[in-house]
Amino acid sequence: MPVANEHIADIFRRVSDLLEIKGANFYRVRAYRQAGRLIAQLDEPIVNMVEEGEDLTRLNGIGDDLAGKIAEIVQTGSLDQLKRLEAEVPAGLTELLEVPGLGAKRAAELHKRLGVEDLDGLRAAAVAGRIQDLKGYGAKTEQKILKGIKEVKERDKRFLLSKADALARPFLLHLDKTGKAEGLRLAGSHRRRKATVGDIDIIATSNDGAAIMDAAVGYDGVEEVVQKGEKRTTVRLKGGLQVDIRVVPPEAFGSALLYFTGAKEHNIALRRRAIRQGYSLNEYGLHKDGETVAAETEEGIYGRLGLQWVPPELREDAGELEAAADHALPELVAHDDLRGDLHMHTERTDGRDSLREMAERARELGREYIAITDHSKRVTMVKGLDTDGYAEQWEEVDALNDELDGITILKGAEVDILKDGSLDLDDKTLEGFDVVVCSVHYDRDMDSDQMTERILKAMANPNANILGHPRGRRLGRRGPLRFDIDRLAEASVEQGWFFEIDAQPERMDLPDEDARHVKSAGARFVVSSDAHNTGMLGHIDNGVDLARRAWLTKDDILDTLPLDKFQDAIKRE
Repeated sequence: MPVANEHIADIFRRVSDLLEIKGANFYRVRAYRQAGRLIAQLDEPIVNMVEEGEDLTRLNGIGDDLAGKIAEIVQTGSLDQLKRLEAEVPAGLTELLEVPGLGAKRAAELHKRLGVEDLDGLRAAAVAGRIQDLKGYGAKTEQKILKGIKEVKERDKRFLLSKADALARPFLLHLDKTGKAEGLRLAGSHRRRKATVGDIDIIATSNDGAAIMDAAVGYDGVEEVVQKGEKRTTVRLKGGLQVDIRVVPPEAFGSALLYFTGAKEHNIALRRRAIRQGYSLNEYGLHKDGETVAAETEEGIYGRLGLQWVPPELREDAGELEAAADHALPELVAHDDLRGDLHMHTERTDGRDSLREMAERARELGREYIAITDHSKRVTMVKGLDTDGYAEQWEEVDALNDELDGITILKGAEVDILKDGSLDLDDKTLEGFDVVVCSVHYDRDMDSDQMTERILKAMANPNANILGHPRGRRLGRRGPLRFDIDRLAEASVEQGWFFEIDAQPERMDLPDEDARHVKSAGARFVVSSDAHNTGMLGHIDNGVDLARRAWLTKDDILDTLPLDKFQDAIKRE
């Protein structure tokens, strides 16, 4: 099986990190990093493009040099340039880039001056007080570094849902192509659509389990065969994701799928309910008086216990079984309910593609309207727009709306919430937008009270519509903002603004537990892709998954409305 897009993207990410630590030219580093993002977000396997002789330089940001390196990885599975860099730079130095506020320049400096080669070495230097003695650091910086190391160490070694998708789905397709599997499903936290995934469980039914297991270990994307058996095989894919494949009899498919989907707490609560009713429940089925009474389907097991079938996204022992017993589970929002996408960027700021390209791709994905929300000027690193820049973009929006059928482009902006709670554009300019997304990007270290007041002041502006990626988190890289979620929920309901569910893979923000909490207060939401190129627009499906985990229905989400009703609903009173 060919090299997966995610594997190529990982190689380019590592090259960019190592080049940055070496002090390479900024634009060279950025080229590799952006190429990695682009490849990870492509819908089509890039190996197909190479094998069919397509010109890779037609991809935005891919020149002859990068195209040649992509071909090298496709053909060999590796990149000589990366091997050379790893020989020159200790691989552990890339771990330092995960420490908030450290950066490549300081990582290289600490390596040169103190001999630091990895996180453990950095911590030892900080504990010994050696960092604070360096010019430009000091005791306060040293303590921040120690705090950052602790955050990195405490993070789960998990995969973003999008990366797990990119690695697991081609593997599942490979198994399916054997023609030997009657049933084949992804289970575990992946099926529950958690924002991060530890490993992958696959449940298969087959009369030829050996063929399934042979196919699993013979997959070209397998880096290591951990174990191989007749009923269970475990492999580790290139990229590090572990996959467990289990072959079960067709009559036990439902019970195995239920058991291995989890969560553990849901399964325990379900087993207790079964015991109270005189049954026993395990991965082989629901049993009574020595006989199996339900096992083939999940619906049959839940039904026998007097329960509605519980959607996988809700299986966390968070009240779903009580609701299922009352037949009161909500009708969760579905992927095809979504009509709009209200947060995306173009090449005018930090996006990769043009306004036209974003609109045309969004239309292909079924969107009826979108908001283009390029950054305001505070985001200097991406050349945020000022009033004149937005005015130019509005002209382009008007022209495209006259030309394009089947989609409407709304005038929008992602406006920074400044440290004092004011917005990064004047009110006169803000009044010209259809959609204003307000976000915190800088000065994140405020305490909860300060951050709450800052956000409340910003969202009280009558031109503000949406609180963008509210927690500001970067999964596996940066923790959430601290604020009083109840006060924000109350203000949202009273003032008529909305929380965003940002589907960008590293964000998945508002987190599902927060979203469910503010829903209970009456707050409403939008689901957005926060796409920075056409390939990222499809990530909005993960945002719908997050919304489902938060128990949200179609009525909770503003961009499920037709355009005219959406425009009425987003207006502030």
